Amino acid sequence: MKMEDLLKNKMFATHAIAAASSVTLGTALTYPLDTIKVLVQVGSGPGKQLTPAQVLDRVRSLSGNSGLYSGFGWLASGRILGLGARFGIYEILTAFYKDGREDNFVYVSEALMAGIVAGAAESLISSPFELFKLREQVKSASRIPTSTSVTEKGTGSPLIARLLHGFSPDKRALNQSVSLLSTLATKHPNMMGALQEYPWMITGSGRPPSVCDVSRPLDVISLEGWSALWRGIRSGVVRDSIFSGIFFSSWQFLHRAMLDWKAVGMDPLPR
Repeated sequence: MKMEDLLKNKMFATHAIAAASSVTLGTALTYPLDTIKVLVQVGSGPGKQLTPAQVLDRVRSLSGNSGLYSGFGWLASGRILGLGARFGIYEILTAFYKDGREDNFVYVSEALMAGIVAGAAESLISSPFELFKLREQVKSASRIPTSTSVTEKGTGSPLIARLLHGFSPDKRALNQSVSLLSTLATKHPNMMGALQEYPWMITGSGRPPSVCDVSRPLDVISLEGWSALWRGIRSGVVRDSIFSGIFFSSWQFLHRAMLDWKAVGMDPLPR
């Protein structure tokens, strides 16, 4: 079937809409639990163990009930695209396996390999969405500090574009940092230029920005670079590849076992 025919196929469109709707509904029903789980994991430490009740109270007091759904759009979009990629790539790969076979049969090992590739693709697609989702969830339980606006703003300077929203450059703080670091025996040949690569060194705070200030895509990309969207991708690829491989291979194994069980006593065997 050609791509044009596939796009005109009403059955394909119906399945796509139904799949997207079911993923969105399932995500909406379980998202508050995901928010609580993430905040318990992020906020707990060796001497401080948060409970779900504490997390729930904090989110509701700082962000209201809607805070439980912070980042929902990112997760729903990532899941729709990721699951679409997983099943789409699996179907494409298994179509090559089945090509020329009389019974369109897919072996368990073939389903495993196709599932591993599909899972890796799903992880690559959904990783940026997971990052933005996590940032929004943490932001919903964090007190947003009042941003310090400092005196001088230059227009047209490239370093201004790298500053986070609500912050202005403080030349006095920058010059102080340069003078302190200039006393080092081994120093950067262009100290001023190197410090300007770190916006928080120019704002006078001297500290990396809070996650509350770096939650939007443009802020993440401008401050941390494009590579931040796929930070930790290796563990994500391994996780999703294993899950997807086991999912499709076990499904194929059980499907074949049920067909063989149904065919017991039939002569000739169905193909």
